[in-house]
Amino acid sequence: MLQYYGSFFAGFFAYLLGSVPTGYILGSLAGVDVRKAGSGNVGATNVARVVGKRHGIFTLVADIAKGFVPVIVALNFGLTPTATAFVGIAAFLGHLYPVFLRFQGGKGVATALGVFLGLAPWATLILIAIFILVLLATRVVSLSSIMAAASAPLVFWLFFHSPILTGMSLFVALMIVLRHRGNIQRLLSGTEPRLGTSSSR
Repeated sequence: MLQYYGSFFAGFFAYLLGSVPTGYILGSLAGVDVRKAGSGNVGATNVARVVGKRHGIFTLVADIAKGFVPVIVALNFGLTPTATAFVGIAAFLGHLYPVFLRFQGGKGVATALGVFLGLAPWATLILIAIFILVLLATRVVSLSSIMAAASAPLVFWLFFHSPILTGMSLFVALMIVLRHRGNIQRLLSGTEPRLGTSSSR
């Protein structure tokens, strides 16, 4: 019973932390509503474009921490692997559907990165490498994010992670791809912006 309540409160904490709209807060402090500028996304890429690179970096680090911290807390408190995976999902969903922004959040890439770093650091390094390689080849952040996310289940499986973690990575990957469906349409039509050009959605 204690484990059950611990898992519930850890998941609730993870969701609330994931819901903290870092990009929106930093943009507001700079006098910019990032939801009404650039791509309208509250993630680090749009914040960097419409507010500034420093704010974008702060947003990126904070969004990663929103996924990393709850997972590490869950691990240190001895929650089961299944419970810890669901804590990670709760933080991820908090970013996608934040209670503080009427459930209109970001695309979840940075927060997913934090969750993966906490649960499977070596596999995550491979995903980071995939992201960087695709970005260097294409200069398209959205495509790099999609390719890294889509690779996650395979990479987790290759690193012999449990079915729970592999299944969690599959769920996260599917959600990230779905959140990028507008980007996918623009990629197919050849209109998706590249780094150094107009804002990417």
